[in-house]
Amino acid sequence: MLIFAASDKGGTGRSVTSANLAFRRALAGDDVCYLDFDFGSPTAAAVFDVPSALRGIDGGGLHSYLLGKTNDPVRIDVWVDSEHEVLRDRPTGSGSLVLLPGDRSGGEFAVGKDILSRCTDLFLRLNSEFDLVMVDLSAGRSYAVDMALEVTSRPEMQGVDARWLVYHRWTRQHVIAASGLVYGERGIIAGGVARGHDEERLRAGIRFVRAAVPDPEAQPWSLVPPPQSAWMRKCDQELDELAADRDVGFSRMLGAIPLEPVLQWREQLITDEDVIASRIANIETLQALRDLAAKLDDDDAWGQS
Repeated sequence: MLIFAASDKGGTGRSVTSANLAFRRALAGDDVCYLDFDFGSPTAAAVFDVPSALRGIDGGGLHSYLLGKTNDPVRIDVWVDSEHEVLRDRPTGSGSLVLLPGDRSGGEFAVGKDILSRCTDLFLRLNSEFDLVMVDLSAGRSYAVDMALEVTSRPEMQGVDARWLVYHRWTRQHVIAASGLVYGERGIIAGGVARGHDEERLRAGIRFVRAAVPDPEAQPWSLVPPPQSAWMRKCDQELDELAADRDVGFSRMLGAIPLEPVLQWREQLITDEDVIASRIANIETLQALRDLAAKLDDDDAWGQS
């Protein structure tokens, strides 16, 4: 299965949440591959604590492969190359966790016929090798998004299950932006249909993920002065109404990640040890990540049963 992670804006938690989902699925025993298609800023390796690829690698990455400079992109075994103490001790029963990084200072690039063919071949090979392939796309209606739509519309890709997660923070501006990215005049659906996608099938394969969502009923927000508490609850209700009006509401949402200090201050993987041993992260965040990871291929959760 291919999961495309998209967002209209930067800073939505797209990369850090997607990396955590990949980590959770690998812990559950799946073989997982993570592609850093954020061509303008390939930084997924930072979340996995792989120092050699923090801003991409010097040649041999996804840029080099797509541009025809190498036959196969470099693969990083996260369990082996990560400096994260927990990841270096691969848990029993876990599946593979492989990162395909971008090239350092690679930048965005226009998509041509040869690039599309190489991308198609890569997706097909990885889909046959791994249980889950997470593709982290550049923010906005980028070349990376266009390439994903073009490649998944090809006849040879028809047997591949491809789904989209669109990330946004729980703010008015982000809700509007996420809706526009999907439903706008030049959005994902319009762009997909123009490339031959079936509109209803594409629409059914898109779900939204709310990130950094504060809960007015939980601490510390529940302890603020009454006027502030009432204002927060009013804002939360208004956002629910806006999301429903923009078709980004509960029925289109696959999951929500609570506002988490660890993810705000240091974008990293949330491990069980972070919650149980050091207690730097909240159990609600860990459970939200587990639940969302389990839903990635749950047809009932996607309304596709």
